[in-house]
Amino acid sequence: MYFKGDFHTHSTESDGKFSPSALVELAKTKNIDIMALTDHDTTNGIIAAILSGKKENIKIIPGIELSTRHNNESIHVLGYFKDDSYKSDKFQNVLTEITTFRVKRAKLIVEKLNEHFNIIIDYKEVLKNAGGVVARPHIAKAIIDAGYNYSLDYIFNNIINEDSPAYVPNRKLELHDGIKLLKSINALVILAHPVLVKKTPIKDLMKFDFDGIEAIYPLNKKEDTERFLKLASEFNKLVTAGSDFHSGTIEDTKHGKLASVYLEEKHLNKFLKALDVI
Repeated sequence: MYFKGDFHTHSTESDGKFSPSALVELAKTKNIDIMALTDHDTTNGIIAAILSGKKENIKIIPGIELSTRHNNESIHVLGYFKDDSYKSDKFQNVLTEITTFRVKRAKLIVEKLNEHFNIIIDYKEVLKNAGGVVARPHIAKAIIDAGYNYSLDYIFNNIINEDSPAYVPNRKLELHDGIKLLKSINALVILAHPVLVKKTPIKDLMKFDFDGIEAIYPLNKKEDTERFLKLASEFNKLVTAGSDFHSGTIEDTKHGKLASVYLEEKHLNKFLKALDVI
């Protein structure tokens, strides 16, 4: 059986524009049959998405995008849950620690923006507008809302990028530990958007205990996709595709539009079989 799916999306529970239920409703207009909600470092939107999915006749895969560190850079890990083990107190306590640190991190970034760029924004407004898990897009929006004449791309590439003096990394969760944590709750573990990894050869990352790789991604060039598919075959990894949908606005050039990338049937069936969906 063939499904149309999107396996990397974000809601207002992290840094997306749409609530979990509104996101599912939007997916319905895109003729999506199956989708995963993968908010940053939180599972808070999953139940609402599942309930909306039942109403819209869309299968919802509960997931997460976990922030980890390796080789002095951010490595994002997608976890897809086969059951409700993600509700365990141990796992949720770790997520609470991570999201609590994100609040402290946001405050530090706001202070550093003033110190290094003479950019003054209201930290409380950043938290208020975030609603869920606070992330850099909320800070970027606050900079624009404060009247500074910068585009989102410019802010991300020059002001709050990882090499900026205003940048503060997330709570340090090593890649190995993040994978182990997700595996402990029966999750399928996928390397997110490898095209965004800059300091570590993807071939080296394939030696970690990943189940698969998000080889098909909107920001890939053709040769990127070909390289990642080849690595997936070489290391016997699953292949996934995800839009990394956040808002779908013209200004958001860092992420794809909902349902903008697809899995070929052979890769899709292997992925869904590994999740016990088919």
